[in-house]
Amino acid sequence: MAKLVAGDKAPDFSLPDQDGETVSLGDFTGRRVVVYFYPADDTPGCTKEACQFNDRLQGFADAGVDVVGISPDGAAAHRRFRERYELEVRLLTDSDHSVMERYGSWGEKTMYGRTSVGVIRSTFLVSSDGRIEEAWYNVRADGHAAKVLDLVQG
Repeated sequence: MAKLVAGDKAPDFSLPDQDGETVSLGDFTGRRVVVYFYPADDTPGCTKEACQFNDRLQGFADAGVDVVGISPDGAAAHRRFRERYELEVRLLTDSDHSVMERYGSWGEKTMYGRTSVGVIRSTFLVSSDGRIEEAWYNVRADGHAAKVLDLVQG
């Protein structure tokens, strides 16, 4: 599994959001975008991460940065998750993990001493010209959104 680093071209994607609308990386051309990958809707760590990104959406918007979250969950799960926590972050579905694989966000991981294959919690800041500005792998959900916002605000 290759990991992306600053300067790499961000892998393109076109994925459905919670409403079935297709969202592509190219939709953000001319703007910076945070793309974060998370394992599952409505689990403790993922909820904390999503809520913390959501709470900072205005700060990201003020910095000219959009935010999208991507997980294997389908549109119905995304809609329930958004409604339950009043999330405004767009949530995209990568059910076959193909986008996660290209970002190095799907693979072997160890949790509580057990090895499994799944989503590697990771975040990417993509520049306005589609290049990786920053890549974070194996992030801790709590506090991560604040660190990303600090970076984009300079």
